[in-house]
Amino acid sequence: MYIQYTMDQLHLPMDLEDDIPLHHLVRVVNEAVNRLDDQIFKDAYPGGGRDSYHPKMLTKVIIYAYTQRIYSSRQIAKAVRENIMFMWIAGRQRPDFRTINRFRSERMKDVLETVFTGVLQFLAEEKYVKLEHYFVDGTKIEANANRYTFVWGKAVVKQKAKLQEKVQALFATIEAAEKQEEREQPELDLAELGEASALTSEKLEAAVQQLETKLQTQTNDKPLKKAVRAIRKDLLPRLQKYETQQEILGDWNSFSKTDPDATFMRMKEDHMQNGQLKPGYNVQIGTENQFIIGYSLHQRPTDTRCLKPHLEKVKAALGKLPNTIIADAGYGGEENYAYLESEQLEALVKYSTYHKEKSRKWQQDISKLDNWQYNQAEDTWTCAAGRKLLFRYESKEKTESGFEIQKRHYRSESCEGCPLREACTKAKGNREISVSMRYFRYKQQARKILRSEEGYALSVRRMIEPESVFGQIKNNRGYRRFLLRGLPKVSLEVGWLSLAHNLLKKAATDHKREMAMQG
Repeated sequence: MYIQYTMDQLHLPMDLEDDIPLHHLVRVVNEAVNRLDDQIFKDAYPGGGRDSYHPKMLTKVIIYAYTQRIYSSRQIAKAVRENIMFMWIAGRQRPDFRTINRFRSERMKDVLETVFTGVLQFLAEEKYVKLEHYFVDGTKIEANANRYTFVWGKAVVKQKAKLQEKVQALFATIEAAEKQEEREQPELDLAELGEASALTSEKLEAAVQQLETKLQTQTNDKPLKKAVRAIRKDLLPRLQKYETQQEILGDWNSFSKTDPDATFMRMKEDHMQNGQLKPGYNVQIGTENQFIIGYSLHQRPTDTRCLKPHLEKVKAALGKLPNTIIADAGYGGEENYAYLESEQLEALVKYSTYHKEKSRKWQQDISKLDNWQYNQAEDTWTCAAGRKLLFRYESKEKTESGFEIQKRHYRSESCEGCPLREACTKAKGNREISVSMRYFRYKQQARKILRSEEGYALSVRRMIEPESVFGQIKNNRGYRRFLLRGLPKVSLEVGWLSLAHNLLKKAATDHKREMAMQG
């Protein structure tokens, strides 16, 4: 009547192999990691001590966990004990959550990028990617930090300046009191503090030590005691704190107290619609066929300054860059165009006004330089009214990164009596313009490539390349907030996510190919 059921009898076979479907994702992960050379992991294990779990086993477990939306080390350890797929890929071994967490965030810090590159190489060998086109984009992911314990650079500068002025006023009061008394020990005059803005914690420490020496001979000087106590317990610690905060800030405008590497950024997930800033990181990826070819982590909220360091990292990992770089208007700055040209790469990168130029309003705006004509032989610009603007002088300016931009300045011969003046300029005198001729040339090149048949196809494809990958990571796998803290560890998280994504994509591609063959 019933199929025999008993929990006390031993059944064969005990091998879990028969319970794992032939094309299951866990087999894809197992095969990919098995193809890696064992020598890749030697840097993670210097030797000595008792035997460790095999790094390939732990790598497989973590990658498979990320594909299953399991990110907590405790949950991964639980799955290894209870989930048959995890049992199989771990060979029935049971690493605890501390071992798993230490492996993914510490052991693999110098190895994970090599593992990622090794998996990418076999994907290229199997023709999943060709490494010809590189679609770049970025997204912001919230840091594992308190949203309300932050430090703003401007506030630190302001508070530090107030403190320095307070210290100067205190020492001025002490000096004024001393001038009214006979100085028995003139050699103990106060040290020169200089201007308030130049006062450092080292100078203040030296000065307060001098005051403490004076107190040894003037034990009844209550105002001096009170001043020394205020400096030691309040002013000096606060000045040291502000200096430490400024050191952490560096060139940044803000940082989180619970994750000092995270900076405050505006996130797309702003449900209150109030422009709230949250601590986070800017994740840059490059894709081909929706496989992640390269990744990097940045503390800048805008994408423009992230392109060069991102590509440099990819170049170091792969040995060379793909021939064609495709990116949206967020990357279309002169500095990025110059870098891509120096690397002899084809750049399908939109500039900020690319889409606006196609509108009728833009094309009919006679004040726009793009609607004028430039005569290279005469080095003159001709406005919509047919009047020439002549070259006057050249200027140079440097960006925050040190990139030099040369601008040429032109002025109209005469705007007097021009019927189009009101639509052209609001200036009282003759119309003046400044233009970077190099950027002007880059925009012309980009416009020509983007409007070609191949360029248009690639720019359309860009919208379904990295955007789809971000959608998979954030929405389908629910990864919207990092688990670890600090730039090095968060970079490792991005690496694990990228590995998991690529093997998920491989499994999905294999399934489509198999279905196509059967159909």
